[in-house]
Amino acid sequence: MPEAHEPVEVQELSEDEKHLAKLGYRQDLHRSWSGFSNFAISFSIISILAGCLTNFGAGFNNGGPISISWSWPILGVFILIIGFTMSELVSAYPTSGGIYWWASKLGGPRAGFFTGWLNLIGLVAVTAGVAYGCATFIDLTLDTYSTSWASGYSLNRVFIIFVIVLAAAAVLNIFSGHLMALMNNASVWWHVIGAAAIVLILIFVPDHHQSLSYVFTHRVNNSGWSGGSTSSFGFFFAVIPFGFLLTQYTITGFDASAHLSEETSSAAKAAAKGIWRSIFYSVIGGYILLLCVVFAIPNDSHGNPNDALAGLGVQPIFNAAMGSHWAGTVLLISAVGQIFCTVSCMTSASRMTFAFSRDGAIPGSRRWSALTRSRVPANAVTLVAVCAAILTLPALFKVDINGTPVPLAFYAVTSIAVIGLYLAFAIPIYLRWRHGENFDVGTWNNGKKYKWMNPIAVAEIIIVSIYLMMPTTPAASIFSSQFSWKFVNYAPIVTVGALILLAIWWTTSAKHWFTGPKHTIDEAVLEAFGEETLTAD
Repeated sequence: MPEAHEPVEVQELSEDEKHLAKLGYRQDLHRSWSGFSNFAISFSIISILAGCLTNFGAGFNNGGPISISWSWPILGVFILIIGFTMSELVSAYPTSGGIYWWASKLGGPRAGFFTGWLNLIGLVAVTAGVAYGCATFIDLTLDTYSTSWASGYSLNRVFIIFVIVLAAAAVLNIFSGHLMALMNNASVWWHVIGAAAIVLILIFVPDHHQSLSYVFTHRVNNSGWSGGSTSSFGFFFAVIPFGFLLTQYTITGFDASAHLSEETSSAAKAAAKGIWRSIFYSVIGGYILLLCVVFAIPNDSHGNPNDALAGLGVQPIFNAAMGSHWAGTVLLISAVGQIFCTVSCMTSASRMTFAFSRDGAIPGSRRWSALTRSRVPANAVTLVAVCAAILTLPALFKVDINGTPVPLAFYAVTSIAVIGLYLAFAIPIYLRWRHGENFDVGTWNNGKKYKWMNPIAVAEIIIVSIYLMMPTTPAASIFSSQFSWKFVNYAPIVTVGALILLAIWWTTSAKHWFTGPKHTIDEAVLEAFGEETLTAD
């Protein structure tokens, strides 16, 4: 392909470039990703080695084993339905703008504006959450292997590691777009082989495993709500849903296949398959991994399952069940997987930033949409890294619950990621349903099944998002005598606050100049396809 500033000759266009041209864009990004690479980036961002293990405590403390053995597969089915609806959309519109482009096409500039910002907030938050989880696991791995590494848990030390991880991910992304494709290919095999290794270790190394009855029927309520009850209405309809964060956060970020579609060959089919396959394999692999962790929970000194220890996260479980050597091995496998995941998240977030800036939606858009000679949006990468670091600053505030440091800020960041991303997904999913038979489907589509799939997808997103904005501990409720600001779940503050600011910005300014996706097509292509076709899109 010629450089972006040179006119494009029509006869040089591939099928992917023709499709992109019909959507109004020239081929600026380098199309070097295979279908497997496209699947790989979503599979890497979902990362069962990251979300399953870093958020294990969120699931266990809000329901116990049943919050994992039952909630995970049930939510997994709903998320797969969401994936199918998005696969249909990316097949019709394979652009880097992805979610926001679909909303703009189907609902106009306002829908695109709000969708784009929700998507961007979610992508920055998921990058921050994964990087912080990675930093925590690096710290835990070193602490497990070496007693001389540090004395106790340190928020400052973990935050420093977090910044280093973010910086490393940014540098790798800036270096080469093709390198990212290769890293994501390697990441798939690391996640498959690494997860299989952890499963085998958890099966064969511990001397004791819990019973099937414990794994599939035992209940725990460490949330502080409902008086610790595990049989009340509040337990089933409030406490357990707080644990949905484990599943919903782990299986997210699969929109990366859409954001990388302009760099993928045969994108209309490959990106669609990349979305639903990454979800399907992650649901199965993650469920097996989580069940093995629950089975490995050790007993206490009285011979009963040590629920209190399990509520502290996976490291204490691994240490008590297998000893420091095997525990360190498992944590190391997970930490490396999370490094891959952080790099992939940075790639996806930067491509969305590039695409949104290309259409003038972000202040300083010209800077963030600029490409290097190797066609990498380096400035967008830097912006994502800096914003992710700022968003995670509350993690520096120490929060203890019953004398134990709890990463409430980490859970808040992951909640922001889930809420932002999934609400962004819901808008074009709903709009596609509203368009009905008038929607111009791509080569991969759901046929008439969209009529029930899309409403179910939107309902699931709204219900889970509401739960994730609720106070997760009594001390976070302003109506509680235990209330303290350091316990507050700031996910709704960020999400709702951002929506209010966006509404004000849209009403007072943006609606006068933001017109949705802008065409960047070269004149030769414009003439070849006809101006009427392009303006209709």
